[in-house]
Amino acid sequence: MNIETTTAGILALIAIMTIVTMVTRFGGVFLMSFVTISPRIESFINTMASSVLIAIIVPMAFSGDAGSLAALVVTAVVMLATKKPLPAIAAGIVAAGLVRYTGIAGF
Repeated sequence: MNIETTTAGILALIAIMTIVTMVTRFGGVFLMSFVTISPRIESFINTMASSVLIAIIVPMAFSGDAGSLAALVVTAVVMLATKKPLPAIAAGIVAAGLVRYTGIAGF
């Protein structure tokens, strides 16, 4: 299936992605309304988010540039020091920006 990269094609892609996102979001909430939340299921839900995050971060650590590696390291250090995600994320973004702005080469 090919969609032309005209304005109409791009808007169609955005509409399709919006619909798919909405169906998965509301569908998950709808399906979970039929599930009794046991301690085992609650544990699964609590660890699922961190598993997805790790699946995104690990490949970046091995194949990313110096900016992404700096962001990863700074975010981890600030998170361990402060135990607050927002300052850690902000520090990681700043670190990546500074490394990329200064042109520091990767390994």
